[in-house]
Amino acid sequence: MSLWVDKHRPKDLMKLDYHKEQAVRLKNLVQQSDFPHLLIYGPSGAGKKTRVMCLLRELYGSGVERLRQETMNFTTPSNKKIEIMTVSSNYHIEVNPTDVGIHDRVVIMDLVKNVAQTHQIDSNGQREFKVVILNEVDDLTKDAQHALRRTMEKYVATCRLILIANSISRVIPAIRSRCLTISVPAPTESEIATVLQLVCKKECLSLPNDLALRIAKSADRNLRRALLMCEACKVQQYPFTPDQKVPEPDWQTFIRETASMILSEQSPKKLCEVRQKLYELIIHGIPTETIFSGLLKELVRNCDMTLKCQVASYAARYEHRMRLGNKPIFHLEAFVAKFMAIYKKFMEESLGDMF
Repeated sequence: MSLWVDKHRPKDLMKLDYHKEQAVRLKNLVQQSDFPHLLIYGPSGAGKKTRVMCLLRELYGSGVERLRQETMNFTTPSNKKIEIMTVSSNYHIEVNPTDVGIHDRVVIMDLVKNVAQTHQIDSNGQREFKVVILNEVDDLTKDAQHALRRTMEKYVATCRLILIANSISRVIPAIRSRCLTISVPAPTESEIATVLQLVCKKECLSLPNDLALRIAKSADRNLRRALLMCEACKVQQYPFTPDQKVPEPDWQTFIRETASMILSEQSPKKLCEVRQKLYELIIHGIPTETIFSGLLKELVRNCDMTLKCQVASYAARYEHRMRLGNKPIFHLEAFVAKFMAIYKKFMEESLGDMF
């Protein structure tokens, strides 16, 4: 039994529920004789992966759906053995090089080289090249990105790269200039509500429009999250009711509790307790960007406009440093400490004015 988000994922470009003009352009792109490297970017849950899989099916047919999971082994220059999981078919291979941390450069160079030198087993394949899909390209180290740029040029005859990123601001210009960039914006709340209605109809369920809109709003324009929340609502209570409670993910509640701790007391002891909460979120796989934005959203609710601007300015500074560095916890904790300092000063000044 699969989740709705996987069970009802479109497999054809013409069956996508939104950004239909873009789907037509992608279909036309496949029909061109020269298929370029692609850099597909957009926020989480916008549908980047779905479009990539539809694109592959358009290129090679249904054979790309016969997937297998494999573990690939690599050796670093210091003779350290590293392993990474891949998902592949006869026509493509998908990998997330950031899973091996600072050794991502080794994975990129060896993996693309192996794929480019291996010919397709299926002689009826529609294309002479194989496709390598690299996820989270914006999180690659600079060394890995420069290696990727050289690899793209060297093996262009037998290999095409589809790079997936949340943002292209951290992708070096040398890579961006060698790819056709395609932006996949987040769907609107009304588009998400429409998709939820269609999925529920396929499941022979009746979803009130008010509930669909509330789920779409709670999902923050993330379609994957909206589908998971809708399925959770069905498990929680069916038939649906328009005023039914929409369950939120545990990590959102956890971030809200962490923000309450920060606001309740500003002291070194409380900072140590908050650090443990941040570690728990990171250990459970919550992206640090999500933790940062969630904390900021909860904290500024208790600030006046002057303080909001100050907090937002410091948040931008520490998030920028976090993206440049390798230890997110340092920058998350630094932001919390800075917020505690300015919030405590603000509260003391406010109380002083009252008396």
